[in-house]
Amino acid sequence: MISINNLNFHFGSRTLYEDANLHIKPKDKIGLVGLNGTGKSTLLRLLVGEYKPDAGSIQMSRETTLGFLNQDLLSYDTHESILHVAMQAFEEAIQLQHKIDEVLHEMETNYQDEHIDKLARLQEQFEALDGYNMQIKAEEILEGLGFTTEELQQPLRTFSGGWRMRVMLAKILLQKPSLLLLDEPTNHLDLPSIKWLETYLSGYEGAIVIVSHDREFLDKTINTTVEVTGQKLNVYAGNYSFYLEEKALRNEIQKGAYENQQQQIKQAEQFIARFKAKATKAKQAQSRMKALEKMERIEDVAADAPVVNFKFQFTVQPGRHLLRLENMSKSYGEKLIFRNTHVNIERGDKIALIGANGKGKSTLMRIIAGDESIQGNRQLGHNVIMAFYAQHQLESLNVENEILQEMIQAGSKRTEMELRGVLGSFLFTGDDVFKKIKVLSGGEKSRVALAKTLISEANFLLLDEPTNHLDMQSVNILIQALQQFEGTFVVISHDRYFVENVANKIWYIENHELKEYPGTYHEYEYWMEQREKDRKSAPATATAKAAPKPKPSASQQQELEQELKKANQKLKQVEGLVNELEGKLKSCENKLALPSTYSDPNALNEATQQFNKIKAQLDKEQATWEQLMEQVDELESQLK
Repeated sequence: MISINNLNFHFGSRTLYEDANLHIKPKDKIGLVGLNGTGKSTLLRLLVGEYKPDAGSIQMSRETTLGFLNQDLLSYDTHESILHVAMQAFEEAIQLQHKIDEVLHEMETNYQDEHIDKLARLQEQFEALDGYNMQIKAEEILEGLGFTTEELQQPLRTFSGGWRMRVMLAKILLQKPSLLLLDEPTNHLDLPSIKWLETYLSGYEGAIVIVSHDREFLDKTINTTVEVTGQKLNVYAGNYSFYLEEKALRNEIQKGAYENQQQQIKQAEQFIARFKAKATKAKQAQSRMKALEKMERIEDVAADAPVVNFKFQFTVQPGRHLLRLENMSKSYGEKLIFRNTHVNIERGDKIALIGANGKGKSTLMRIIAGDESIQGNRQLGHNVIMAFYAQHQLESLNVENEILQEMIQAGSKRTEMELRGVLGSFLFTGDDVFKKIKVLSGGEKSRVALAKTLISEANFLLLDEPTNHLDMQSVNILIQALQQFEGTFVVISHDRYFVENVANKIWYIENHELKEYPGTYHEYEYWMEQREKDRKSAPATATAKAAPKPKPSASQQQELEQELKKANQKLKQVEGLVNELEGKLKSCENKLALPSTYSDPNALNEATQQFNKIKAQLDKEQATWEQLMEQVDELESQLK
């Protein structure tokens, strides 16, 4: 199908490919992986002919057709409806449709046998191209990618860039090329659309080459992994998980061979240095020198698995309760987003908010941050220091600053070396840190804003799509950072691998209410699958709503409200006491850490007793707090 032979390609003085080889067969499903900047997207552009090789060849069979999804398609603009744009994929069928319409129009005034014959031929060709189903196919794919039926007739230009990219993806899928080239296809998709695309691609009859930072998406869509490294294309006969295991094994073998060769070289060099001046051994020394010169050197294994090289710093510990939203409702005009929703975030929660776009995820994040007005009550806890990362945070960057200067002015009191380490984690290396903010792309600005968020001293992070402009290595850095973060966070993400590795609670929005699953993403996904199976297998009678719980009488409701008021007052008092005791316990810990305390047995004994006394009191008050929380929840449930 396609054969890449001894490919050489340079950008200026930089070599991206040198004698690289790859064969793409008709049914191949290839994931193209490698470090940022190694030339993955460049290879796709070489395949479609946008770039020409400096040497070598790319040979393609005559029957091969290509479909290329890339970020350049975002610039396409038109007043035509998105359904019309997607149906441009059926160019030949549409041309036939126009000819059929012309013949039918002609027949209205000039009914001749030759027109009937021509119409029959055109209709036969149109049917052979499955023209009668082209609109149905376009609607199915557009709706699979997240568009509603009502949106299909809306002009393309009324949609944001991410939604336009979905339309262009739909058009390419409808063309059904023999080779699909997809550059980061999940970047603008929500989770349901990603899952739909996985299913579609797994059954795709042609070949596929995908560049993606979404490792779970790759695992479910590819059967071959090609790594771009060392200007070569290294093939692994399996999905991304297989590639990681196989690469680790290859690296282990290469490392052993490298170390053995280095030992041989060392011994040979020692022999040469010792005997090259001795007449009796000079010939042997000369022979070994020639052998060393001819030896094909084995390279050491490059360490390409990034390790997090910065730590979060926050000195202020919040109380147990960070934020409560009670009876929260939110609408934009007649569009209802939330209705009577309750939210409770406690210290140590690692929450992932997932689901389809348009359900209110980003709106909820802004409500939590206090940036959106609501109906209901929003209560922020004690000592909560919040940092919010979202696309609109880019506006707060000083465009005249250099990147490093912007980080220094963030006020984290970190050294320049530490800040360079953080920036390196997010793909800004060497002199990149001296670039002005104003010359950066949107993705680069996003990475700067994310880096600024992570170096703040916040104990509560709000992260809206933080992985959008990161490669796999940087996503791993972010995972490691959040795993060692001792505070609380809420993150919106469609990257399932990322969510699985950082979250201990899953939030999702259903029927305009926020729901919570207390577990990991994979546990949540299994639970949702079982719930869906149960729903489908349940008899029709079981779908009837359960009888509503009887409401308390007016006097009972008044009594419950009084109890709830007292319980909330007591809860607030206990929470204040818990915060006070936590502060005292921290002071005791600091005192115990002083060398002067350890050097004085009496002082050490006194400080230890005080610590144990406060700790016991704190444990007691925390238990009381938990009992009161249960009481409040029970009373609120009875009042609903």
